[in-house]
Amino acid sequence: MTDPNIKDVIVIGAGIVGTCTALALQAEGRKVTILDRQDGNPRASEMNAGAFAFADIMPLAAPGIMLKAPKWLLDPLGPLSIPPAYALQILPWLLRFWRASLPDRYHNSLGAQASLMKLSQEALERQIKDTSAEHLIQRDGQLQLYESEREFRSSLPGWDLRREHGVDFKLLKSAAEIAEIQPGINDRFVYAGYTPDWINTCDPAAWLAHLTDLFKSRGGLVETGNVLTLQAKEAAIQIISSAGNHLAQQVIICTGAWSHHLAQSVGDNFPLETERGYNTTISDEAFGLRTHLTFPGHGFVVTRINNGIRVGGAVELGGLKLPPNYNRSQILFDKAKSFLPGIGANTGRQWMGFRPSLPDSLPVIGRSSKDPRIIYAFGHGHLGLTQAAGTAEIVATIAKSAPPPIDLSAYSPNRF
Repeated sequence: MTDPNIKDVIVIGAGIVGTCTALALQAEGRKVTILDRQDGNPRASEMNAGAFAFADIMPLAAPGIMLKAPKWLLDPLGPLSIPPAYALQILPWLLRFWRASLPDRYHNSLGAQASLMKLSQEALERQIKDTSAEHLIQRDGQLQLYESEREFRSSLPGWDLRREHGVDFKLLKSAAEIAEIQPGINDRFVYAGYTPDWINTCDPAAWLAHLTDLFKSRGGLVETGNVLTLQAKEAAIQIISSAGNHLAQQVIICTGAWSHHLAQSVGDNFPLETERGYNTTISDEAFGLRTHLTFPGHGFVVTRINNGIRVGGAVELGGLKLPPNYNRSQILFDKAKSFLPGIGANTGRQWMGFRPSLPDSLPVIGRSSKDPRIIYAFGHGHLGLTQAAGTAEIVATIAKSAPPPIDLSAYSPNRF
């Protein structure tokens, strides 16, 4: 006889990965409860750039990147930085990051990233259709912009890799060609790569709310509580939270940058760090943004959010506890005003959020080594929105012990 106090599945985390996973499990006939801390602060799933970045298949840990490490420490406002107060704490992670950037490991991670991207792109289209969400999607493409011929030429191997993995693009070599796609860009940018199939959501917060509402309408439950620890019992997994305890036959951990703390409570250890991302959102913008703009040399993007513009990006490896440095938001916005002279004054909202980052730029997707009733789905870095639908489909197959849609060895929880 089934114990009525034991839930079927509990997904811990109501961000985009957790919500998509809950929907995928629900589609398999599972009775799903989402448990979330809901501290009132806008999460990364709601305040990101809104990009489904399927063309971004190159891992952050790329060959030669560690040669730039000294510069990160000297430039706290650069596109990839480490606050001095956090430098010693992150050294073990940086060692793993360096190892992941070695050519053989990099190419393995690249192949795995491309595989997950392909699945996620297909899964997103299925999700859009299943959830009647086309009205929340912008299919406007993306421009990656380069200031010099040298910067452009250094990007060409990356474009060759995209071609090998089936990414459609066109390389542009004049300000006039660029202006045909997006007028108003400073003519210092004379080279670009255009990916026409790139898509965005018009508002990541609205996208998450749409999926959450659909989950609830299909019988799903969303409960709040700060999860403190997990305990493996004979009959179920016990979840101890600030709002009371829960029992579940299966538990899916999708708590982003906080996931490793829960994993540690059952004896699994992961080298998870936090990419702190910054942005500024302005409304009533008359610039006329037509497409998603990426400035890779400066580490930020400019994207259309509803009727406004969001300027954000950069990577600050600074953990969960240091206070935000909103000078980073300001410097990105000042650069955007220089590159796009038609953008108005900064009267917008600044934000900083946490993105879970593993050294090899790949997420953890798979069963706990300590208890197979616990499944992990976290560590997507700045690609959580992009890979959420694909990750959800994978987790649904793992939960029912079915063959996964792609080889999962590269994302194994045991790889560390």
